[in-house]
Amino acid sequence: MTESEALVQQLRGLSTEGSDPRFATIDQMSSRELAAVMNTTDAEVPRAIAGQLDAIAAAIDAVVERMARGGRLRYVGAGTAGRMAVVDASECPPTYSTPPELIQAVLAGGGAAMTNSVEGAEDDADAGAAAMAAHDIGPDDVVVGVTASGRTPFVIGALTEAGRRGALTVGLSCNGDAELSKVVEHGLEVVVGNEVVAGSTRLKAGTAQKLVLNMISTITMVRLGHTHGNYMVDMRVLNEKLAARAARMVAEITGADLTTAAETLGRAGNHIKSAIVMIEHDVDADTARERLAAAGGRLSKALANKG
Repeated sequence: MTESEALVQQLRGLSTEGSDPRFATIDQMSSRELAAVMNTTDAEVPRAIAGQLDAIAAAIDAVVERMARGGRLRYVGAGTAGRMAVVDASECPPTYSTPPELIQAVLAGGGAAMTNSVEGAEDDADAGAAAMAAHDIGPDDVVVGVTASGRTPFVIGALTEAGRRGALTVGLSCNGDAELSKVVEHGLEVVVGNEVVAGSTRLKAGTAQKLVLNMISTITMVRLGHTHGNYMVDMRVLNEKLAARAARMVAEITGADLTTAAETLGRAGNHIKSAIVMIEHDVDADTARERLAAAGGRLSKALANKG
């Protein structure tokens, strides 16, 4: 059997690659019928994730522990999975004011692969390992590999090297008994089954990946004190909509009127947590920031400490 034939046989055994007879006539359906089919099958994704919640929670607890001691988070992926990772990583700085270097995605083929396929990039395990060296991955860091098939060489190479360097390793795949799970500490296998369009893992598999990545980044940020209750008080104020959202948060948390909240935000340099401390403790912006720093950035602790 040639190498190519062996790969065909391997892929044939993956549920994400299979052709489901339920969808054999989609090219003959109306748009409304096909929309209903996709909506019904998409509903299978949360159920698949529900079966992995214990494993997901255990992985997140481990992520929080590493990042609480100063570690960084790196996602690694190729194709659709890698693009899902790029989206999740890129949304953390504006949502939680994390420094750009804290959470990043490593995409097979580099930045060009975000909008165009880069031939052979996902097949290069050595490039995955080299990417971990380039990011100077170490024992405090976390590396999460994302691949629908669970066998992508670039991701396997990266996670193997990350583990060798002592990093916490997590693998997210959409097939059972995934090769990726065998080289990581926490293997998350969200088995979503055949796609409506056979092999198009940008569908259910991509949705599953985005939902789980949402959990990893959001829960980690909540556990590290980047929210106050369910308010995203570390949000960066970058436009008029966000300024209005920030003022509303300050008003709702402190009980101040919107005018006072907006004015205080201005004096705080649009730093939401500082504005809240300023109102609650009747202090200036510098003092508010000092109290937040003493509280490790946790707003609830800063508010409890009258200092």
